[in-house]
Amino acid sequence: MGTSQLIAARVSPETKAKFRALAEQQQMTESALLKQLIDLTVQRVRHADDDVLRSPGRRLRAARLYVRLHPEDQWLLRERAAARQMPAATYVSVLVRAHLRDLAPLPKAELVALKRSVSELGAIGRNLNQLTRLAHHQTGSAGPGREDLRMMLKVCEAMRDHTKGLIRANAHAWKVGHDTVSS
Repeated sequence: MGTSQLIAARVSPETKAKFRALAEQQQMTESALLKQLIDLTVQRVRHADDDVLRSPGRRLRAARLYVRLHPEDQWLLRERAAARQMPAATYVSVLVRAHLRDLAPLPKAELVALKRSVSELGAIGRNLNQLTRLAHHQTGSAGPGREDLRMMLKVCEAMRDHTKGLIRANAHAWKVGHDTVSS
């Protein structure tokens, strides 16, 4: 077997001097000592765990799972993945993980919608705080009336109910699919 491959490493001057002294003590060249150390390490690792010697690509391939689907199921998979704005393979991976771990993950678009709702609720809360402060500082001012406060409360309740509905629909959709979720 030919030895045409090169392994190189940069070390500090102190490490280089110590390694040279060690090689001289063994009556070897630095290259011969390094080769011997590499061979010993590889032999130990091979006996301990053959998986370590596999390339990272090979280890990742071992984590892949291949599944055969009926054409109708492939169509449904593509449709449901598209509804979640995900590639089909990612959708299947998330779906399996959700099932195994009893999770209901939120895809990016749904998470953005929920964050937007929370942001809007925060803005409404800040506005209510400003109106309350204004009402305390200025007696007899034209602050929000009862009807205005009722409308703000309705908006907050509607947003709360909408957010709860999104979360419920998300959990349900991961169990049965997007096309059977009621709005």
